[in-house]
Amino acid sequence: MKVLIAVTHLLGAGHLSRAATLARAFAQAGHDVTLVSGGRGADHLDMTGFRFVQVPPLASDGTNFTRLLDEGGKEADARYLQDRSSRMVACLQEVAPDAVITELFPFGRRALAGEFLALLGAAHDQTPRPVVLSSIRDILAPPSKPAKAERTREILTSLYNGVLVHSDPAITQLGQSWPVAKDVAPMLHYTGYVAPPAADLHPLGAGWGEVLVSAGGGSVGQGLFECALEAARQSPLPWRLLVGGGDRVARVAALKERVKDPKITIETVRPDFRQMLTGAAASVSMCGYNTALDLLQTGLPSVLVPFDDGGEVEQTLRARALAHQPAFEVLSTAEMTPASMARAVANVVAQGRRDPAGLADDGAACSVDITRRLVAERRA
Repeated sequence: MKVLIAVTHLLGAGHLSRAATLARAFAQAGHDVTLVSGGRGADHLDMTGFRFVQVPPLASDGTNFTRLLDEGGKEADARYLQDRSSRMVACLQEVAPDAVITELFPFGRRALAGEFLALLGAAHDQTPRPVVLSSIRDILAPPSKPAKAERTREILTSLYNGVLVHSDPAITQLGQSWPVAKDVAPMLHYTGYVAPPAADLHPLGAGWGEVLVSAGGGSVGQGLFECALEAARQSPLPWRLLVGGGDRVARVAALKERVKDPKITIETVRPDFRQMLTGAAASVSMCGYNTALDLLQTGLPSVLVPFDDGGEVEQTLRARALAHQPAFEVLSTAEMTPASMARAVANVVAQGRRDPAGLADDGAACSVDITRRLVAERRA
């Protein structure tokens, strides 16, 4: 089976990371998979094991997802956008996939609807026509207007064969964040969470006994890191700040200028982050999908500071759902102070690690099985 996955991450790298995990699962199951990325490079992510195609990248202007910036940081013009679209379509025509998976679209990435619809149009022109699926996380940013939900419904029912919902329906169902129409409900396939296999202990013990502070791979979380510097002074534990984004080297240097404390380590994001979590004392982080899964898999005591810039609510909804479990505390940005952060860390550490047994984290393999079944049904 040949599979093409299309993803464009605009701020952090979580969407790309999840798409890569999905691509790797297809490849490991013996399928020919191509991952087409339209976001900026994320060199801390592993893109081995499958074919990776990078088209001219885009990024959002901060949390303004309607203003898209090109590789040079200028607003992308029509020619740049057309070049992206043409390359995606050319890749699809070259691969001639049996299945096409669009990450997030049509539930999001509305500013890129033109290129996604061009890709889907090319897919529908193929003979035989591939199975077309949308891949979405557990919780979405709710539509701001009914018209947006209706447009999504129209695209799904006319161009898609199904939706892979990467969640455990016993914990989170799509209807908690997105209105599910009657004709869309039968299209939903709950896969469980998409995550790499749980990490082993770090072979060198990096992060052992530390409070790990992270904000993903994007250029976000500056307020979180600045608060953590002061919170660390009030904690008996060693703290380590892991800073992401294309400007991460400069950000690390600026943070180091603010503090000279041997128990506070400040460095750029690391590829062994998941292994570091296995021996850490606690985590202070935002609450993106991939981070939440890392914390669930390790059972690490965690303080969640959900990203809420620009009115974003997705991470807040996810954090509230997780807060029902032991050793999770939620700290909104409005409530975040050095004292409240240090206090929250002490509280979750005192509760100890959670038992991750029973976590439905085989969503990537389940997605492969669902896709293979739908392709077989199409061929029958």
